[in-house]
Amino acid sequence: MTDNKLSLQLKQEVRSRAKSCCEYCYSQEKFATHTFSVEHIQPLSKGGDRKLDNLALSCQGCNNYKYNKTEGKDPMTGATVDLYHPRQQNWQEHLSWNQDYTLIIGLTPIGRATVEILRLNREGLVNLRRILYAMGEHPPV
Repeated sequence: MTDNKLSLQLKQEVRSRAKSCCEYCYSQEKFATHTFSVEHIQPLSKGGDRKLDNLALSCQGCNNYKYNKTEGKDPMTGATVDLYHPRQQNWQEHLSWNQDYTLIIGLTPIGRATVEILRLNREGLVNLRRILYAMGEHPPV
């Protein structure tokens, strides 16, 4: 039987690379009520592997909504597109903040589908962003 767990060192590399922020919604782990997960961008169930370039740090909300999804529908066009891939794509090319940094805006079909599928503007996240912005703690550096 093979060990399906990621090594502590690999998890630490992922967390360090992400600066302890969710690589999808940019929530900061230090303000979260649950420890973040190291998730497989390309799920194991769809042929992904346990290598560093297929791993991302994810808050529990994003991880739960993403589950094993790699595609979603662009709400503007209805087209099925790939979801945002933190290792292969630049967040700022597909996603952006609104003026008060409370909402994530999808700029491209990939960004819009990711906002919808991962629910990047969940009520609790928006409220937390509002409070952290007022405290000078959001968006993360």
